[in-house]
Amino acid sequence: MTIEDIREELGRVDQELLELVARRQELAARIGETKRGVGHATRDYEQEKVVLERARRLAEELGYSADLAESLIAELIRSSLAVQEQGELSAAEAGGGKRALVIGGAGKMGAWFARFLASQAFEVRTADPAGGDAADWRDADLDCDVIVVATPMAAANEILLELAEARPGALVFDVASLKGPVRSGLEALVAAGVRTTSVHPMFGPDVDLLSGRHVVFVDVGDAEATAEAEELFATTMATRIRMDLESHDRVIAFVLGLSHALNIVFFTALADSGEDAPRLSEVSSATFEAQLDVARAVAGEHAAMYFEIQSLNAYGDLALTALLDAVERLRAVVRADDERGFIDLMEGGRRYLESR
Repeated sequence: MTIEDIREELGRVDQELLELVARRQELAARIGETKRGVGHATRDYEQEKVVLERARRLAEELGYSADLAESLIAELIRSSLAVQEQGELSAAEAGGGKRALVIGGAGKMGAWFARFLASQAFEVRTADPAGGDAADWRDADLDCDVIVVATPMAAANEILLELAEARPGALVFDVASLKGPVRSGLEALVAAGVRTTSVHPMFGPDVDLLSGRHVVFVDVGDAEATAEAEELFATTMATRIRMDLESHDRVIAFVLGLSHALNIVFFTALADSGEDAPRLSEVSSATFEAQLDVARAVAGEHAAMYFEIQSLNAYGDLALTALLDAVERLRAVVRADDERGFIDLMEGGRRYLESR
């Protein structure tokens, strides 16, 4: 066989693989229907373990990498779960006959919420200067059941304040990454008697499966409204977390602020090092490659949004100071040739992470 013959054969194998994946997706959807019919949970970790172990055994019998087989099957499981979760949402029809307005619906998270609510049979309208059913949310019909404010934080608070004056009969919640900047708007809504809560989805707009993802619900004084917002995610596999308004931003300073800052510092140090990026990649280690992947993702995010997360959090400096102090401690033990101090840092980190 020539190289071209072999490539054609590879193409036919790829087609067969993709056709099998499509068939697997169909079967996954049928399993989801059956689970719903008998009231079983969408995710079955025990069965996943069986499937992954079977994949590893088969790969070893066939003479190729068990790790490759596991990663392939794990991705197929993830895709199958996404299909089943979507089926669960659609079957529940929690929003059947209800209407929703997403303010900022042309943005990435706004568009995600529009799709999410539409999948539950909500009649969804969007308002956004960048495109939607209305360019200005004030021109939109506020006579609906749910209003989601998914705009940048600076704009979100002004919108919440104006909504408080309008007093819609809808459940109103924001999806801001920080709650301090929108606090006055949320409190004004509660004072106006509007069903109000605050939501923080701890994932990006590209997520299609909520299993393993977290959604934070911040009760701003209306427990019933918070429970109503939680119910929107009841048929997903997301982990729902309740937090109070006071502690949310402090936690986020470390969960988002610190992790963002660490990667910004990492790629800034590399960019300022004078070392050529392709050259570093040639001699890259597994740890370096993994860190590069995370840093690359951070560098590709919306810079203005990341600046808001750093600059608008009243607790932001707490995390940045902790990062600076940690770097100084590391530099101090290295400069002092203090092996014991270095080991203490490593062991302290190991103990902390093992408690996760």
